[in-house]
Amino acid sequence: MTAQQPHEDQPHDLVGIGIGPFNLSLAALADGVHGQIAATFYEQRPAFHWHPGLLIEGATLQVPFLADLVTLADPASPWTFLNYLKARERLFPFYFAERFHILRTEYDAYCRWVSENLTGLHFGHQVDAVRWNPERALFEVDFTQLDADGEAEALGRAYTRNLALGVGTEPYIPEPLKPLAEAPTVPVVHAADYLAHRTRILGAEHITVIGSGQSGAEVFLDLLRARPAGREKITWLARSEAFAPMEYSKLGLEHFTPDYTRYFHHLAEGVRDKLVPQQWQLHKGIDADTIAAIHDELYRRTQHGGWPDATLTPGVSVRTAGRVGATKVELHLEHAQQSTRSRLTTDAVVLATGYRERSVDGMLAGIDPYMRRDSSERPRIDADYRLILDPSVTGSVYVQNAERHTHGVGAPDLGLAAWRSATILNSLTGKEPYPLPRRTAFTSFGLDREKALPPQRHEGLVPLAERT
Repeated sequence: MTAQQPHEDQPHDLVGIGIGPFNLSLAALADGVHGQIAATFYEQRPAFHWHPGLLIEGATLQVPFLADLVTLADPASPWTFLNYLKARERLFPFYFAERFHILRTEYDAYCRWVSENLTGLHFGHQVDAVRWNPERALFEVDFTQLDADGEAEALGRAYTRNLALGVGTEPYIPEPLKPLAEAPTVPVVHAADYLAHRTRILGAEHITVIGSGQSGAEVFLDLLRARPAGREKITWLARSEAFAPMEYSKLGLEHFTPDYTRYFHHLAEGVRDKLVPQQWQLHKGIDADTIAAIHDELYRRTQHGGWPDATLTPGVSVRTAGRVGATKVELHLEHAQQSTRSRLTTDAVVLATGYRERSVDGMLAGIDPYMRRDSSERPRIDADYRLILDPSVTGSVYVQNAERHTHGVGAPDLGLAAWRSATILNSLTGKEPYPLPRRTAFTSFGLDREKALPPQRHEGLVPLAERT
């Protein structure tokens, strides 16, 4: 293994760690700030891929195509989805297709097109550690360059004035379900890896899907469509009280606007912590079209009499799980409302149990002494998406999709990607290369601070209720 010598006299203005949609958005908009920002981005994977295990045929994004990497901050950018279509000579077909919500596979292809044409993106580079160098007033970023097989090939170090963390999320498996993932002889996979194991899962006699969100619904529908009528043998379990639709009313969607993000950030920490779990239906429900497609498919299978061999049960949690013999697993279930328990034996399990923010504690151990944390030991993050650090650190560390506890349900939403990236670049440059709107929602989420005065009862005024 050889060591690469850093260009010590040429520090970057910005180093991005991770190249998912959010840091790709930041890179695309940084490209538009001509001559002002020297930026580079590192990603461990060999190429861009967006949730490849869930690119199920026919599945669409849950946000409109305008929620691409740049449009909502800079519709004139060369990196818009429409410009991608133009480059591929597909603009007229898209025009006549009249699609507002595009296929996931198409969004993935669009992002890959951007990633393959932008400069300053380095795939196959694993960031190992980050440190603050007070003598040089720069961040040091140590990385390992990987070969095509993912093996270490060379070491390197970059210096930068600012960082942007966009390492994304990772599949989450609740503790009671971990024994399932450790059963190698039985196909038990997280939905993130569904397509890679789909053929093996379909070969199982009985299949169980766990999780009531969009991923669970899409996997269930895909499996249902692939099984013969009357011999489906699929069970769909969910902890939620219902297979509930996602909140998709126009005013409800205003929770994914910059206005709501600003409002949420100004709330007290305890209030924010109570709000997030209460708002699950804003982002963890199921698209109404998917629910309708599931019901239509189930109904179609009743046309010749009988019911499909499919069980859909909400309000159920898995207490424990384990293997039964060499080819089956057993789930120990509990129904919350009935206070009853039962067992289910199955031959394959898909865990649509969601994602959690990827831990960066190891990577950021070198700057941990400088970080300021809240009462729950989470990083404190300011309105411009910067970690609040000790004043002795003159550089900034920006975060993307790691700030739900400070910025609300919009943190993982693709629709806010361009706006957040523009906010970061405006903050980083100290200028306003991307002017942003002052108002983005019809809803006023809180009272104006200057007008939020306690009610007063003035002498000489008679309350309306007391007038005759």
